[in-house]
Amino acid sequence: MEAVFAVFALLVVLLVVLGVYATVKVVGAAKRGVDRGIDQARRTVEDHTLRAKSFAQPGAAGELAQLRLRLRTSMRATQDALQAASAEDASLKETIGLFERLSAHGHELDGELKRLESEPDRTALRGRLPELRERTERITQSADALRWAARDRARRFAEDDLDSLSTQIDVEAGALRHWTTSPESQAAEPKPESAAPKDERASAPKPGPGASQPWPEAPAAGAGAAGQTWPEAPQSSPEQEPARPAITPPTPPQTYPWQKKRRPESTT
Repeated sequence: MEAVFAVFALLVVLLVVLGVYATVKVVGAAKRGVDRGIDQARRTVEDHTLRAKSFAQPGAAGELAQLRLRLRTSMRATQDALQAASAEDASLKETIGLFERLSAHGHELDGELKRLESEPDRTALRGRLPELRERTERITQSADALRWAARDRARRFAEDDLDSLSTQIDVEAGALRHWTTSPESQAAEPKPESAAPKDERASAPKPGPGASQPWPEAPAAGAGAAGQTWPEAPQSSPEQEPARPAITPPTPPQTYPWQKKRRPESTT
């Protein structure tokens, strides 16, 4: 009984541990989903706010908003493109490493632009705009170059795969239509003229010693009956045939002991 209780207690402990582990995993996945949704919502709100500022605020503040919006849009598009391409192409690990280094510079520039939005000295802000514009241009150009290179690589792979597939399909289609030949190949083939009768004579079967001899040909219609060479069928003479009776004599019917005797017909 003690062994049964020990096994039962061990099963209960295992079930509890599995339940706790499953609960932790579910809670972690739900938390990550919630955090992802919150980040996406925050980015959407910030993008709409920057777009509104770029149109509503003139001068340096509006230009700062435009720079931030351009930087964030380019970096986010490149990140999505590289993540989607890396799932199918493992050789993009180095590219992703370069983009992470570029993202560090992009986050630093985005934070600096965000701090300068609340800068009260507009004169100093306008003096720094050319340098900020140049940095933004360099980062966005590098991000765009990585994004378009990854897209061109994926498109090139797709075109090569399509070309190889088309070639294989053409070969398979030709193999399925093996009974057809093109008119050019038929015209290019030389047609033997005198070799065919020789081949036919060579391939004709020769009569063996036990084979039946061929029948002689029948003479023409005007040759008469004297020239007939067909073998005549042997006719039997009347003397050789046995005599047959004209009428078969009647045979008496067979009687059995269980049959009744036939009564004579009365004449009265």
